[in-house]
Amino acid sequence: MSDIYESAAHSLGLFSSPCLSKVELRITCKGISDRDALSKPDPCFLLKMKSHGQWMEVDRTEVIHSCVNPTYSKVFTLDFYFEEVQRLRLELYDINSSHNDLKESDFLGSVECTLGQIISQRKLCKALLRPGGTVGKAIITVTEELTGNDDYIELSFSARKLDDKDFFSKSDPFIEIYRMNEDATMQLVYRTETVMNNLNPVWKTFKVSLNSLCSGDHERKLQCTVWDWDSNGKHDYIGEFEASFKEMRGAIDGRQVQWPCLNPKYRVKKKNYKNSGIVILNQCKIIKMHSFLDYIMGGCQIQFTVAIDFTASNGDPRNSCSLHYIHPYQPNEYLKALVAVGEICQDYDSDKMFPAFGFGAQIPPDFKVSHDFAVNFNEENPECAGIQGVVEAYQACLPKLQLYGPTNIAPIIQKVANSASQEVHTKEAMQYFILLILTDGVITDMADTREAIVQASHLPMSVIIVGIGNADFSDMQMLDGDDGILRSPKGEPVLRDIVQFVPFRNFKHASPAALAKSVLAEVPNQVVDYYNSKGIKPKVPSEYQSSRQFGH
Repeated sequence: MSDIYESAAHSLGLFSSPCLSKVELRITCKGISDRDALSKPDPCFLLKMKSHGQWMEVDRTEVIHSCVNPTYSKVFTLDFYFEEVQRLRLELYDINSSHNDLKESDFLGSVECTLGQIISQRKLCKALLRPGGTVGKAIITVTEELTGNDDYIELSFSARKLDDKDFFSKSDPFIEIYRMNEDATMQLVYRTETVMNNLNPVWKTFKVSLNSLCSGDHERKLQCTVWDWDSNGKHDYIGEFEASFKEMRGAIDGRQVQWPCLNPKYRVKKKNYKNSGIVILNQCKIIKMHSFLDYIMGGCQIQFTVAIDFTASNGDPRNSCSLHYIHPYQPNEYLKALVAVGEICQDYDSDKMFPAFGFGAQIPPDFKVSHDFAVNFNEENPECAGIQGVVEAYQACLPKLQLYGPTNIAPIIQKVANSASQEVHTKEAMQYFILLILTDGVITDMADTREAIVQASHLPMSVIIVGIGNADFSDMQMLDGDDGILRSPKGEPVLRDIVQFVPFRNFKHASPAALAKSVLAEVPNQVVDYYNSKGIKPKVPSEYQSSRQFGH
């Protein structure tokens, strides 16, 4: 068991808390060479990540025209996996076409690093490596901010009577919002679009995270500058104002918040100078974003249950051709799937005790067929200590069973649903149930199973089904709502998609981590969707700790 166990344990890095940490990367660059004596470059960065030996584009910055020292408004948001080496490559292009086609653009060079390097240093400065491998003069700076899925802020700005900076037309205004950092440096947060030829512009509503806007500090100073756009990149300064998110919150109830747009030079030069226009915040909306990590940190436990198919179609466990054959050195598919998925879920369960059930076998002492028996034969306490305990109970029970049939899984879904229904009455996000069903064939009680899944979709519960062996599993796909809405025999639709089905053979030559990632990928969203649909907020970590401390 050791190889598969260690391999699955290694995959923990995919689903323990680091995978749910978002990292925001910001790019600045200094010293890009001019195109020629008459023109400056229009630089744009591409972010690529290495995947299976290939560089894949993740995202790209905006193009900043006629600029050799660009500061980009674009924020790259990446998932950080602690136990993966995530290789990044930033490619710099001088965009020559109006539709940003890279084929028509000049490649100026690149920088390579790992996400871990950026995170450990918080700010990484590297020289641009030009085509051919020579080091260029340009220095690229990547700064990192660690964020959760925090609240987002939706802002709608307009202005009136802005100064006219153009001779033959009106100003083309845009706003830049900067955050004042702890070290007194300014960080560009957002740059609006340009509204052409308009002294009373209305900019598009935009969304930024609260973390990005003010690092969660509602009184942090924000410097907002209004510019008149110019195609040569030398934008004309109209004016500026200072604000804070605390002030912006005044626009939450539909009231407007206004700031005079001031040009300090005009204040000194002009006697009767009042302002260079008025900037108006018409709307400020806070969008509350509860993440999977919020619920986990608030004390929500993942209650993991496994159900194993012991029907006769698996073959006699004493025969090496059986899907249940226990090889002394190589775990069978049931064990591989159990360990790969179980090790991940184990990380979110504080007591590490897991109920394990079997179905489709004749069990001692009277050898009647059961579809929901405890694998440890202790009906009062079917829990096993850790995933290793489940493995040992599974191996110990095989010689005592008579494999039989049929393949009915509705009883085990209903059994776990009964436990999940107790959680509903608490109206708290404290326990979410995941049922892993390992089966070698198409189920016999499809109608009852559809009914059980529809009822379970109202509960804090998800079902993962892994098909073991080489049977035709095409009928099983209907249980996975990805291709359409699953309905009960009476026509009642599932409230939400809670089933994920995968055949193990698709991952036979992949790592256990790949199987775990595939079957568990939808679980975080299923957890959040359930609690959001019930209006149940996560407990804050301090509440959870105090409730544990006092034994509630």
